[in-house]
Amino acid sequence: MDIVLDPPRGAGPVLLGTSLDEAVAAVSPWGPHEVDDDEDDPSKTIVTSWREIRVSVLLEGAGDVVTAIELWWPGEGRRTDVRVLLDGDDVFTTPAEDLFRGAVERGWTVDRSEAGYPFIPGVSLGFGRQTSQEVPRTPDGLPVHVTSVLVGDEHYYDHRVKNRG
Repeated sequence: MDIVLDPPRGAGPVLLGTSLDEAVAAVSPWGPHEVDDDEDDPSKTIVTSWREIRVSVLLEGAGDVVTAIELWWPGEGRRTDVRVLLDGDDVFTTPAEDLFRGAVERGWTVDRSEAGYPFIPGVSLGFGRQTSQEVPRTPDGLPVHVTSVLVGDEHYYDHRVKNRG
């Protein structure tokens, strides 16, 4: 099974801008899920997994539509037959530098101002390169592979671009 990233529209069966009920219906075939719904915060998160890939579907702000989908690698020593694909590259098994090089070749800009959390503004994709687990690392200490990927809409990372100033 593949989960295809389609920035800035969605990831797998989950589309940005859909309602909570539509997002729950989209992930239900994967199995059990929870909706984190804090009565003091209107935001909501659907927490689920497709086999070993953890998935968080975020309904931020007013909590009425999906604003982002974040997927997490299986973890140290765990394998999966689920691939998370970005233009044919498996996000969690392709070295991060190769992913970023491919993004630049597509005409995208990779913002590396925060080495552990690079992102592609306008597309919008964000990557995590942080873990306390024992994994292969680059000479500067970052994991060789990304540990998470987030798909948001075109403006999801605008605040980070403005803060770079």
